[in-house]
Amino acid sequence: MSVRELVVLGTASQVPTRHRNHNGYLLRWDGEGMLFDPGEGTQRQMLRAGVAAHDINRICVTHFHGDHSLGLAGVIQRINLDRVPHEVSAHYPASGQRFFDRLRYATAYRETVELIQAPVAADGVLAETGSYTLEARRLSHPVESYGYCVTEPDGRRMLPEELAAHGIKGPDVGRLLREGEVNGVTLAEVSEVRKGQRFAFVMDTRLCDGVHALADGCDMLVIESTFLDEDGQLATDHGHLTAGQAARAARDAGVRHLVLTHFSQRYSDPDEFERQARAAGFDGELTIAQDLLRVPLPKRHQ
Repeated sequence: MSVRELVVLGTASQVPTRHRNHNGYLLRWDGEGMLFDPGEGTQRQMLRAGVAAHDINRICVTHFHGDHSLGLAGVIQRINLDRVPHEVSAHYPASGQRFFDRLRYATAYRETVELIQAPVAADGVLAETGSYTLEARRLSHPVESYGYCVTEPDGRRMLPEELAAHGIKGPDVGRLLREGEVNGVTLAEVSEVRKGQRFAFVMDTRLCDGVHALADGCDMLVIESTFLDEDGQLATDHGHLTAGQAARAARDAGVRHLVLTHFSQRYSDPDEFERQARAAGFDGELTIAQDLLRVPLPKRHQ
């Protein structure tokens, strides 16, 4: 059975706290794992969360500030130490190639795994598989930053009443799915589009076109809300979002499940992020992220 869930490894912003590690998020998508923004301490958080190096197929870094990338050195070395049997792809802003190289070769180790470097230089598709398309969109931050989205291809939902009305049953249903037509009956006549699931990951940024494009129609949006609304000017000055801004973007994009994260250490009450998100009009499923939390993607609409 396929598993699609977010494993939260860390939720702090620039400064970790007693209860929040630096960033780190693993998306389990069917048989693959995508590790987003491994900050300092990610390798240990993986151990605590039950995430193995073998679970990682892709590493996606939004930008090269330390709380989003200092864990790369340890994670890459662990992948090699554990002799992960599959290749691992790494996506990151091309302008930060020197930082990636320094982190990849921060200390001596034996390379046993093929690590494919796939830097991001512009908006667009990064990878396509039978299970998903991975895309990147430019964000607005003092250093070059990209958000990522994972989109499942649309499928078809068979309509039993239409199948019966057209006399399609048994093996002919499978033939119809494969071939698109059986006995003069087309797939479109007895089925409807089943929208593929969509996940987006948006870290350090001001509001911009990239935020809205990534959030559009998401089943789950993981997005930074570094500041509360009363500190909106600080958010703008430093290239971040407030809880209200993130929630309004999610509301306007039709997001089903909003996950707020990347909290400044200045705040001691996480419930205030939820209050401000609700006050902004977001009425979907809402999670205020905590370290080591597992959040399943919403079930498809029936």
